[in-house]
Amino acid sequence: MSIVELRQYTLRPGARETLIALFEREFVTAQQAVGITVGGRFRDLDDPNRFVWLRSFPDMARRRRSLQSFYSGPVWREHRDAANATMTDSDDVLLLRGPGFTPAPGTREVLATVCHPTGAPGFDAYAARHLAPRHALHRTEHAENDYPQLPVRTGEDVRVWFGPAEPPPWPTRRLRLEPVTT
Repeated sequence: MSIVELRQYTLRPGARETLIALFEREFVTAQQAVGITVGGRFRDLDDPNRFVWLRSFPDMARRRRSLQSFYSGPVWREHRDAANATMTDSDDVLLLRGPGFTPAPGTREVLATVCHPTGAPGFDAYAARHLAPRHALHRTEHAENDYPQLPVRTGEDVRVWFGPAEPPPWPTRRLRLEPVTT
């Protein structure tokens, strides 16, 4: 299992396509070059001002090193002002442990569920009945964020999966996502 960031950006009205073009052109390859696995990138179908994406790392130590390399590197320095100009909030980030997720080619819509279960045993029973490996189940990683320049949400325990499933009996947020294709 990898360390995965589920990043949800709130963008300035009309800026999503600008960020996606910049992200795909400059940031995917630059992150991969420093050891970051860039997973699915999505338009939120219910909010035209949201961009959702995942990236993963083998472990927390490599996460820190890779983030330091990317954010101190030439590609970020050159394009950060343009990227930041599209955003009003980039701090909605869940730090998770899981397999990561990239949709299959040709996928038109992905349903992502962020669930706040009240207890591990109950959730494990739910997952055994309703989730399969194809759901790419992720759980909160409770390790300290050792790259504090990029905040992550803390103080909550979530489960995140991709694809339709029986609604769980706990509070959830469902995201309808359109994969970004290049």
